[in-house]
Amino acid sequence: MTKNLRLRFALACGAVFLFAGAVLIGVVAFVVRQTLEPRAGLGRPAYMSVSSGIYPPYTIGYSVAQERAEQVRRVYQAETVKNVLVAGAIALLPGAGLAALLGWREARWTLRPMRSVTASARRIAQSHDLTERIAHDGPDDEVKELADIVDTVLGRLARSFDGQRRFVANASHELRTPLTINRTLVDVAVRRADASEDVKRLGESLLLVNARHERLIDGLLALAEGEQKVLDRRPFDLTDVAEHVLDAAAEEAKAAQVTVHRLLDPAPTAGEPVLIERLVQNLVENAIRHNHPGGEVWVSTRRRADRVELVVANTGLPVPPYEIETIFEPFRRLHGDRLRSERGSGLGLSIVRAVADAHDGVVTATPREEGGLTLAVELPCVEPS
Repeated sequence: MTKNLRLRFALACGAVFLFAGAVLIGVVAFVVRQTLEPRAGLGRPAYMSVSSGIYPPYTIGYSVAQERAEQVRRVYQAETVKNVLVAGAIALLPGAGLAALLGWREARWTLRPMRSVTASARRIAQSHDLTERIAHDGPDDEVKELADIVDTVLGRLARSFDGQRRFVANASHELRTPLTINRTLVDVAVRRADASEDVKRLGESLLLVNARHERLIDGLLALAEGEQKVLDRRPFDLTDVAEHVLDAAAEEAKAAQVTVHRLLDPAPTAGEPVLIERLVQNLVENAIRHNHPGGEVWVSTRRRADRVELVVANTGLPVPPYEIETIFEPFRRLHGDRLRSERGSGLGLSIVRAVADAHDGVVTATPREEGGLTLAVELPCVEPS
């Protein structure tokens, strides 16, 4: 930004010099032209006079000389004005370049406070620490006013994020507690010795509905947390998270008759490990649950230049290419599956995208020709210090 401002300042200095120089040259040429105009009383010497309307004999030769002198004056006047214009134009172009160069150099000093404010704002944006402030210490000018406004905005954002985090924590407690109580009461009622078959079937249905509500609430809270930029970034290896998630999902994969293949290479990154674990868990669970008996899942992690990559591919039903973008929208399910609650709440991939965005990452989905999906998540590579 400062380079663009410096360039505009330098060009403005050059343009001002060109305009002022052109005006000055025009004024000088006008003055020179007027100075070389004939003056009254200089056309005839005082000793030459006309008496009784009769000219002396030598006045005829003088008239010829006078005309010649006037011709010479006009030629010298035109040449002088031309030389002034040409010399001024020749001097004007390098002068404008010099003015632009000096403007570029002086703009560096003038824009030094702006560079300081920009560097502070960039540092705050990269660190995601909203408690920092620019705190510009300088004269009371436009730059200080801008820095104070940015500090005010940062303060409001920090209060807003703190309020959202408190709301998420309170909502998590308030929403989960009654569901936990309901699950306990229904479970106790179903396990009673005198419970009838109708009560048991009703209780099992209520437990399924309660479990679906719990997953829905967990998904909504995770989505709300994932949509916030991660403020506390800690280094960790994506491979460790993937191994933990795959070990936890082994029983579910076995029950679904799905074979899981893993190829996990080191993939150092930084962020909130709990949210990244939720991201990997959602991808793995999605690959297992949207599969078929005897299907397969491939999970791999690797490092590529300044990025790390997590790839989860699975077999399953064919996915039309035009459905790819919609699967990341909340409550969107492929193939119109809204009744099978065991497959989730329809928030899994929405949470994946929100968590990836919060970690400055990118998630992409590609349909496999044999059926199923390949989902890839790229995150910044951060070497442990």
